[in-house]
Amino acid sequence: MNEIKHPEYIPVHVILILGAIFMLFPFIWMISTSFKSQDEILSTTKDIVLLPDSVRPEFFNGPEEADRVERKKADAKRWEEEQAKPESERDKRVRKPFQWLDNYTYALTAQPFYRFFLNTIFVTITVTSVSLFFASLAAYAFAFFKFPLKDTIFMMLLGTMMLPQQALLIPNYIFLSKIHWVNSYLALTVPWLASAYAVFFLRQFFMQLPKDLFDAAVIDGCTRFQFYYKIALPLCKPPMVTLAIFTFLSNWNAFVWPLIVTNDTNLRVIQVGLSYFSSEAGTRWGPLMAASTMTILPLVIMYFLAQKQFVESQATSGMKE
Repeated sequence: MNEIKHPEYIPVHVILILGAIFMLFPFIWMISTSFKSQDEILSTTKDIVLLPDSVRPEFFNGPEEADRVERKKADAKRWEEEQAKPESERDKRVRKPFQWLDNYTYALTAQPFYRFFLNTIFVTITVTSVSLFFASLAAYAFAFFKFPLKDTIFMMLLGTMMLPQQALLIPNYIFLSKIHWVNSYLALTVPWLASAYAVFFLRQFFMQLPKDLFDAAVIDGCTRFQFYYKIALPLCKPPMVTLAIFTFLSNWNAFVWPLIVTNDTNLRVIQVGLSYFSSEAGTRWGPLMAASTMTILPLVIMYFLAQKQFVESQATSGMKE
């Protein structure tokens, strides 16, 4: 039997695994709640139950839940008997028994969730792609070119990072209202197409590229723009992927700005749409968790795809002076 290498690291790995399980529990609870009825969610139980009653084996149910399970079966049987009657003789007070995907069906039909989803995809992809293009061009200019007041302009650019976004909400809204961009896709995208942090982040990487590489490319007849998209950008793949992830997440989860600049329901994004499941009667936790699960799923898929891309780019981006 092979001996365990570095046994002193075993407690650290155990703590990390337990921490990962603890961090995953809210996500698991959200998914399990999306399959439960409102009565199951609000019912007080002694134990934390992740599986809904509709899929739990009966031996999982304690004696205190036996009556509730029998009532649910009786309600389902009564519903089937009422559906077998002519429509004029049906008892409208009999409620339909809860099914697995009722919360997802309600989330997709109660509000134009498809529209929210498409709006979010459009805004997120547009802002991410255009902001990366502008930021990479500006960072490339600050790193390789010499022009008047270069350092002063860069310091002014960094100064904009000191201003909190909350302090700019009212001035930006007033400006957009003056040019009649409020309640439009332009208000959702244009203010975020330039990012001082992205310029600073990419400039630091461009400055690490050997200057001899740029000089050799110019001597060989390569123009400055050709060097940008044929040499600099391929070598800039790791920070570009990292910046794309941050930009994508921040725009996907945006709530305050889209809520302020849009009044039309057809222009709402996902995070604003999730708030529609709260009403004066209370929060519909089942549909809210179903909509949240559908909202997070694209982010999980993007994370795994971007992680693979990031690892590959890190392995192939090494270079020497």
